[in-house]
Amino acid sequence: MDITGRKLFVKALQEEGVDTVFAYPGGMVTDLVDELYRQEQIRMVLPRHEQALVHEAEGYARATGKPGVCLVTSGPGATNTITGIADAHYDSIPLVVFTGQVPQHLIGNDAFQEVDIVGMTRSITKYCVTVRDRRELGRIIKMAFYIAQSGKPGPVLIDIPKDIQLQAGPANYPEHVEIRGYKPNETVHIGQLKKAYKMLRQAKQPLILAGGGVNIAGAGDKLTAFAEKMKVPVVTTIMGKGAIPTDHPLYIGNSGMHGCYAANKAVSECDVLFSIGTRFNDRITGDLNEFAPKAKIVHLDIDAASISRNVVVDVPVVSDANIALERLVEYAEPKHTEKWLERIAAWKEQNPLAMRRDKGMSPQMIMEGIDRVFPQAIIVTDVGQHQMWATQYLSLPKGSKLITSGGLGTMGFGFPAALGAQIGDRSRDVVCITGDGGMQMNMQEMATAITEGLPVVVCILNNQYLGMVRQMQQLFYGKRYGITCLRRNKDCPNNCKGPGKDCPPYVPDFVNWAKSYGAAAVRVSGESQIVEALEAAKAEKSRATVIEFMIASDELVLPMVKGGNPMSEMILK
Repeated sequence: MDITGRKLFVKALQEEGVDTVFAYPGGMVTDLVDELYRQEQIRMVLPRHEQALVHEAEGYARATGKPGVCLVTSGPGATNTITGIADAHYDSIPLVVFTGQVPQHLIGNDAFQEVDIVGMTRSITKYCVTVRDRRELGRIIKMAFYIAQSGKPGPVLIDIPKDIQLQAGPANYPEHVEIRGYKPNETVHIGQLKKAYKMLRQAKQPLILAGGGVNIAGAGDKLTAFAEKMKVPVVTTIMGKGAIPTDHPLYIGNSGMHGCYAANKAVSECDVLFSIGTRFNDRITGDLNEFAPKAKIVHLDIDAASISRNVVVDVPVVSDANIALERLVEYAEPKHTEKWLERIAAWKEQNPLAMRRDKGMSPQMIMEGIDRVFPQAIIVTDVGQHQMWATQYLSLPKGSKLITSGGLGTMGFGFPAALGAQIGDRSRDVVCITGDGGMQMNMQEMATAITEGLPVVVCILNNQYLGMVRQMQQLFYGKRYGITCLRRNKDCPNNCKGPGKDCPPYVPDFVNWAKSYGAAAVRVSGESQIVEALEAAKAEKSRATVIEFMIASDELVLPMVKGGNPMSEMILK
């Protein structure tokens, strides 16, 4: 018996095991929303903005390992998702985004809320299509879920015109699909892998660089076992942090623009760099001509197009990190790396990663407090200085997880992503570390937090500036703080050089704002208050807590490498 497209849509989600849809209603999805309303297997979550909706789906996907599912209407509903889709694309997050569309006979007529969302998102999705035939709806949805999760994960967008939702058609939903031209690599070339391993065996100063691909593959345990058996030290990218426990003796730290001194020195001095699951973007390499200048480079990645795109490598290996590391653990034999590890330890001692403790409450102290109170949490950051301090100073022992926006660097990501992570895993503590700038980009989602009863702990590091840009202005632009001060108003002088006694008050008052939604809130201005505030927040089990940490405006993220410079040229003080 035939059924309508709207009924097949819900049936498909149920067959895929979807338990949560992040949805915002509108004219072109009202039929789909109505059909979802009629069943109880799938829960609809109503965010307050479509960009935040996609970030919440990203957080859900990162916390659960399942694809995040989104449903929005046509026109502005669809266009508001673009930033989140791009974020998921760059960080390889599996999403299935459904957009409503005007009936097919109106497409191309400039109908109300008609946009070509497929054309707009073609470059930031793994697959996107407008459904033109009701008979194809089931197959297309099946393709969407398969493509989003297989190979290198990513977002898929399915645009469903109103008439397709209402037309009758086949009721069957396929169990599997064959897609011509799409064959994700599920093996590893043993010859290439053995060649890479042999190169690592012969190295005197070997180094493993672990990127986000290790975390996406869930291959952290295998990476740790491989490093331990070979006694090879490990550095990570920001997205790779947590791939090996940060308290492991072989872990050096993050490398790159804000990497620690020892990690960047190790990259500069190693003779073999064995990289796994990283794109070698500019934040990791700096000046390409000076990146790992003494090293032969192995690049293991699931995406063949990423290999040698930025850094020309000596041994390419196309494989899922899990599959390759499973074999590498079998091959691994211990190396004599004692002298190399001693050199790295000396670099750590020479320039330790630490902030001053004689200038009041510092970001490092806040991260240490979070470590103490939330040792096994899901930590979600926004983008900016606080993100770098979190990746520098937070411990990520086994059992903890870091979620952050890496490739696109999307301000406004942190708070909604934390809510999505909590929706996906209500058994874990979720801590959001954000800045006063990023928080204001999606702060309306406090309504979602309260209505869903999500006890997310929101730590706002308030330095009253758009801090990362302010830092560049301080170091490289003669302290010309153009439009980075968040206290600035129309009466402030154009050439302001920093905060003073005549500055206008800060807007908003985060504590009163949070309380107006029904959240718990407190302002912290001294080190002695940090742990007490965090412990009180942890005790809240049914509502969100906002902790506003007042930090100095002139705190810097150091070390720092100026964009385009070699990673050996670190600003340390």
